[in-house]
Amino acid sequence: MADFYQNGIVTTLHNLSNRPLECLEQELVTFSKKRPMSLILPSLYSELEGPALANIVSHLKDVPYLSEIVIGLDRADQAQYQHAIEFFGELPQHHRILWNDGPRLQALDKELQAMGLAPKELGKGRNVWYCMGYILASGRAESVALHDCDILTYDRELLARLIYPVANPQFNYEFCKGFYARVADGKINGRVSRLLITPLLRALKSVLGHNDYLEYMDSFRYPLAGEFSFRRDVLNDIRIPSDWGLEIGVLSEMQRNYANNRLCQVDIAQTYDHKHQDLSFHNDQGGLSKMSIDITKALFRKLATKGHTFSTETFRSLKATYFRIALDFVETYYNDAIMNGLTLDIHQEEKAVELFAQNIMKAGKNFLEYPMETPFIPSWNRVISAKPDVLEALKTAVEEDRAEFAQS
Repeated sequence: MADFYQNGIVTTLHNLSNRPLECLEQELVTFSKKRPMSLILPSLYSELEGPALANIVSHLKDVPYLSEIVIGLDRADQAQYQHAIEFFGELPQHHRILWNDGPRLQALDKELQAMGLAPKELGKGRNVWYCMGYILASGRAESVALHDCDILTYDRELLARLIYPVANPQFNYEFCKGFYARVADGKINGRVSRLLITPLLRALKSVLGHNDYLEYMDSFRYPLAGEFSFRRDVLNDIRIPSDWGLEIGVLSEMQRNYANNRLCQVDIAQTYDHKHQDLSFHNDQGGLSKMSIDITKALFRKLATKGHTFSTETFRSLKATYFRIALDFVETYYNDAIMNGLTLDIHQEEKAVELFAQNIMKAGKNFLEYPMETPFIPSWNRVISAKPDVLEALKTAVEEDRAEFAQS
């Protein structure tokens, strides 16, 4: 059970009473009459073959307040898309699948590419961006939740708690970030958040001095959580990264577009586990190594827009400061684990810290060498301005895919 402490400058909504799910869902049904709700599920086809997504779908079948479920399907051929239609067909809610590799959506993407308005990289960011576009096109929702499809410990209470802050008409939140304890199988997980993000933010504060953005980012208990919710109007102006910086980029955009009192975070699960990425010690183009570089660059880019100037010397100081802070955190996490009867491998933790320290320098070098790099996907407002019929074209492509292949 969480405490009621409010840390930082973003409102934290706790789980203080283990309120029955039925009560939450009953209220959400009432809220849905005024603020209809949708869920975005960005998915790889491979996740349809794993245990997590089948369990998620079985829980979603019983959710009574959703008006729409939008599934973004990546890396699927025609036969796999048709299987996905059957797989998600048991959902009683209105649902649609964006077959991102299908010829219709590929043609639309090619048209946007020619205009310089499409995502430049494959991945979750691109998937989420197109799903957001479909939400705007369908017009079925005022409040939207998004969560990953690899959550092994999924329960529909996670969704209820995640969407509640932006669905309750008495609240004025535009955006809500989920958080949870990354503890599973007797050990503490969440290495990138614990061993990179938190100590890096503290190191940046030390090197750069007080900064409202760093204070804001350090307010989030789990900044890399893939679960968040938002009001539909958020979708018009948000510019999200297409790389591993997605979660950091979304938080940065919320801070740019809204006052802190319109943002919150909520405790959505007592236990949470999903598939784990390899640290990828010898390949900085994969696994948590690439993730750490992309995330670090996202922070540098945002701070540069705040007027901070970086140099090689700055990054060297930052690396040294980070390294000392991160090693202190290893001891903190070890003590926390021992007191709770959990295990934590100090050697592996410190190896991760060493890798992340190296990658801070790599991210800094890349930032200095490619100052014009812009991994952000254009906002939907800009895309609509350049191609006024884009939302209708997106919706039509999804409907025509379904009409053609659902009956094949």
